[in-house]
Amino acid sequence: MAATSRKIINDPVYGFITIDHPLILELIGHPFFQRLRRIQQMGFAHLVYPGAVHTRLHHALGAYHLMGNALHVLKGKGIAVSESEELGAKCAILLHDTGHGPFSHALENRLIENVHHETVSLQIMRQLNEELNGQLTTAIEIFTDQYPKRFLHQLVSGQLDADRMDYLNRDSFFTGVSEGVIGYDRIIHMLTVHHGELMVQEKGIYSIEKFLVARRLMYWQVYLHKTVVSAESMIVKIIDRAKELIASGKHLYSGSDPLDFFLSHSVTDTREYLSAFIRLDDYDVMSALKLWMNHEDKVLSALSRMLINRQLLKVKLQAAPVDKKILESHRENAMRKMKLKPEEADYFVFQGEHANTTYNPEDEKINILFKDGEVRDISAVDNALIQRSLASEVKKFYICYLA
Repeated sequence: MAATSRKIINDPVYGFITIDHPLILELIGHPFFQRLRRIQQMGFAHLVYPGAVHTRLHHALGAYHLMGNALHVLKGKGIAVSESEELGAKCAILLHDTGHGPFSHALENRLIENVHHETVSLQIMRQLNEELNGQLTTAIEIFTDQYPKRFLHQLVSGQLDADRMDYLNRDSFFTGVSEGVIGYDRIIHMLTVHHGELMVQEKGIYSIEKFLVARRLMYWQVYLHKTVVSAESMIVKIIDRAKELIASGKHLYSGSDPLDFFLSHSVTDTREYLSAFIRLDDYDVMSALKLWMNHEDKVLSALSRMLINRQLLKVKLQAAPVDKKILESHRENAMRKMKLKPEEADYFVFQGEHANTTYNPEDEKINILFKDGEVRDISAVDNALIQRSLASEVKKFYICYLA
């Protein structure tokens, strides 16, 4: 193998990550992948946790590293994985997030309506496959769960996939939230394959329980922190207002041609507009906000200025839906304070809800393989922590309002 086919990357979480195949190197160097440098992994979480400024590129490389570790462990246990299958799984996990748009989940379904980022990732992978003369065919089959060895897909997208293991570990590292730390190395070494399905050996039960509890804590303490909810809600409102102004015939320039396109067109299928979408990243949106801080529309300018300067809407999280009288009281306050019309007040006072389930056995199960060959779902294990209490959905209602 040529010397240029092997490189190492110094990662702050795992140490050295080895890139040892020319196709992987080519994918990493491709503009579609390099774009992930300009999309933050955690959206606006850095407004609460200043260290959370890592990118989707960091995460993709970390997930690639964990995928390599997992495949190495499985092969060491006698699970048949060919070189082409290993390469395909590594390519699939490396490219799994390439379809994310600016600010990832916060603006999902806003710039492109009703299209999940995984759908765009698949379109990007198919375009790359054409450029690379079919070298990603196996990766695409694994990514779409069309490959015969289903455990490979489960390592890319499943309850215990390399994606989840990396983002929990990485996000806890960069935020400093120790509750999110998981025993990823032990989990990987406890993985096995039984009847073609990914499972966990009996002695890994407690590590899986810790993994699931860490995920629950990270969602409510970090991903759905009230300040993050406020900032992400505000960016959605800003984009909605920009679209509304353009639809009404008002002149609005964002400073970005691809962003202007998606603001002024109703796009429900990215295949035709993929070349424009892959030129979009966080920089386009933040530059637009800096321009719009001085726009004549008071709603757009105020929201943009508030978000840029971290003067966020107040948020209150609660277990019950927001009382209509409280909502109306805050609306009246916003109208009085900013001299807003009733319809304009909706951009500064609104309600919503978030829900999270620690582990739902109705979805893809985490199966435990016991020494006697018995297979049980993690929630059905004797004395298991993950039972009904943590399998039920937790829902929180929130109100955002102008202080």
